[in-house]
Amino acid sequence: MRSISAIHRWVGGLIGLLLATLGLSGMILVWEGSWIRVAGASDTLVEQPAVIAQIVDKAAAGGMSRITFANDEIGLHQVINADGSGAYVRQDGTLVERWASQRERPELWLFDLHHRLFSGETGETVAGVAGIGGLLFVITGLILWWRGRASFRPTLLPKRLAPGPITKHHRDLGVLAAPLLLVSMSTGVLMVFEPLRAALVGEERRSQSAVTGTPVASPGEAVLRAKALFPDATLRRIVLPAKAGGDTSVRLRQQFEWTPQGRTQVRFAPNGKMAIDDPAGQNRAAAVTEKLYPIHSAKAGGVAMKLLMSLSGLSLAMLGSFAVYAFWVRKAKRLRRRGQPAPSFYRRA
Repeated sequence: MRSISAIHRWVGGLIGLLLATLGLSGMILVWEGSWIRVAGASDTLVEQPAVIAQIVDKAAAGGMSRITFANDEIGLHQVINADGSGAYVRQDGTLVERWASQRERPELWLFDLHHRLFSGETGETVAGVAGIGGLLFVITGLILWWRGRASFRPTLLPKRLAPGPITKHHRDLGVLAAPLLLVSMSTGVLMVFEPLRAALVGEERRSQSAVTGTPVASPGEAVLRAKALFPDATLRRIVLPAKAGGDTSVRLRQQFEWTPQGRTQVRFAPNGKMAIDDPAGQNRAAAVTEKLYPIHSAKAGGVAMKLLMSLSGLSLAMLGSFAVYAFWVRKAKRLRRRGQPAPSFYRRA
């Protein structure tokens, strides 16, 4: 039990603030569609493929890298350019907002913070490792709570900012939030680490086919062709090739898909070949994987799921930050008792 306690304390003390950051940013992103204040954000979704094709061609002429099309949550098309700039466009093609970098849009830099810690693939891996640490944090915490379960008295906040009251609050809040934390962190970890995901749920297999046709004349035509292949699906995104000779990718969402951007994909090669990825023929592993992101981000399940994931993020923020505070205050006191200098950031004036 001492070893479990030591693991729990050190995990919390070392990565608690990182977990708190991930929890708080995730909680804010859950309600992204409610706090974006841009004209047209609350517009009702009315899909008009011909108008979308015109918007895509105009944006492509301006250096567009990808467009995420309007949905039921945010009624605006989000244009991201190759140089990192971007814009919001209404469904009728009216430009309503432009930015020079993602730092100018809170929803963009918050997403980058939460998913990649502003560090690309490296940051994504670090966030995944933090998620594994968080799972360890929760599991060891449950084991430790069981030993003192008779004193269970949950409170919203600790009575005092001192190690003792914080530890009691931390223990009782942790056991209440544990089911939500296990869901949010396990889905996040499985999204990041594909080998782990494959080991747990199996290798993904989807229905893929190749068709030879005539090259598309423009990105807008790619949108129209993809929509013709899946007339009942909703257009979700188009991504232009990063280099000359690459494929243009159009993503759609069929009614049975949970993922907001869909996993139905049509890729158009310059030589006219089309690669069609239809998740309707996916196996169980692919079906499970497809649901990880919508559960993690509360994009499925309506308001109830948003509230649950918000509680998870808020709890993680409180547990992580209080754990760091209590751990280092206690550490500083022990060092002072031994006659050693406490860490500089906890020395009293």
